[in-house]
Amino acid sequence: MFWNSWQLSLVLIVVAPVVAFAISFVSKRFRKISRNMQTAMGHVTSSAEQMLKGHKVVLSYGGQEVERKRFDKVSNSMRQQTMKLVSAQSIADPVIQMIASLALFAVLFLASVDSIRAELTPGTFTVVFSAMFGLMRPLKALTSVTSEFQRGMAACQTLFGLMDLETERDNGKYEADRVNGEVEVKDVTFTYQGKEKPALSHVSFSIPQGKTVALVGRSGSGKSTIANLFTRFYDVDSGSICLDGHDVRDYKLSNLRRHFALVSQNVHLFNDTIANNIAYAAEGEYTREQIEQAARQAHAMEFIENMPQGLDTVIGENGTSLSGGQRQRVAIARALLRDAPVLILDEATSALDTESERAIQAALDELQKNKTVLVIAHRLSTIEQADEILVVDEGEIIERGRHADLLAQDGAYAQLHRIQFGE
Repeated sequence: MFWNSWQLSLVLIVVAPVVAFAISFVSKRFRKISRNMQTAMGHVTSSAEQMLKGHKVVLSYGGQEVERKRFDKVSNSMRQQTMKLVSAQSIADPVIQMIASLALFAVLFLASVDSIRAELTPGTFTVVFSAMFGLMRPLKALTSVTSEFQRGMAACQTLFGLMDLETERDNGKYEADRVNGEVEVKDVTFTYQGKEKPALSHVSFSIPQGKTVALVGRSGSGKSTIANLFTRFYDVDSGSICLDGHDVRDYKLSNLRRHFALVSQNVHLFNDTIANNIAYAAEGEYTREQIEQAARQAHAMEFIENMPQGLDTVIGENGTSLSGGQRQRVAIARALLRDAPVLILDEATSALDTESERAIQAALDELQKNKTVLVIAHRLSTIEQADEILVVDEGEIIERGRHADLLAQDGAYAQLHRIQFGE
């Protein structure tokens, strides 16, 4: 085109920056609106999920009108953002077309100038005009492509943010086939990110092989934090935690966690069969008999045998077809089957009725003879037989000893005992 007529081609040189500026401005506008749309869509989804999961509370308290207004608010916000995007796109298309049309008009005008017309042949004019006219359709499509691209980029931002998060540090090289289970916590201090006050401050204790140590204290005192440090869900700020004499940071992460079996107060089950949930991540390593035996030890077979397909019953997302106590027993069966040297029981019997709790406690007592156990409990009746009880308060161990000794001291543990048993 420049070869045929550099004078007419100057129009393209002038128009190109204008089009580029318009596309850049439109892109920024599309991206901002698309981000707002993603946020609004998240609020709509969250509101709907909250309402559906809490429908019993909504109905019990007559909160239908409250939830309707809440959903109307977030859905209206979503609609407004969608309208903004459509409006921006509707304006962008005509603007780009107008710029292109002005460029064509400029070509026609320049072609009529005597000095240029004298050098311009009909063939050259046709080539230049056709080339510029051919740009009309791509320019029109460019705004639509930009809109879709920016919507996609906004949708990907959350995913990119997750991908950019720091991964777990796994610099350890040491691996053990099976540890003995001796744990030692040495002067550990830990502070959660964004917090000023340490969750744990200079905590030290040891759990000899095959012994049971219980942590008790008020909610938020730091008990569960200690358990999370054992399996390196977090790393200590100072001090160390050793397993069989090796710092847990020296272990390869996957190998370290093989030596722990965790039963948390917040049980998570998968949308799969009960058998696969019990043998989670090792479905091919255990026989049917071993899975059933673990279920019996956890007193889970009492309800599993009454289910349509027994162990092969699919329990839905997070075990929605099971009660709280049943879900807890499946989680305990999972830990029993793993047969790890160290058990971490974080309120493991919190969702069980008294009869089931006693039966499972008896099974756990039998298993603890050959395992190292860390028990986190609020209900003191479950840890009376522990080899050592640690009372945690404000991230520090303020008392330690056996059940009878702590009662005799008449300190914080004795006070908790009196509160729970009404003495």
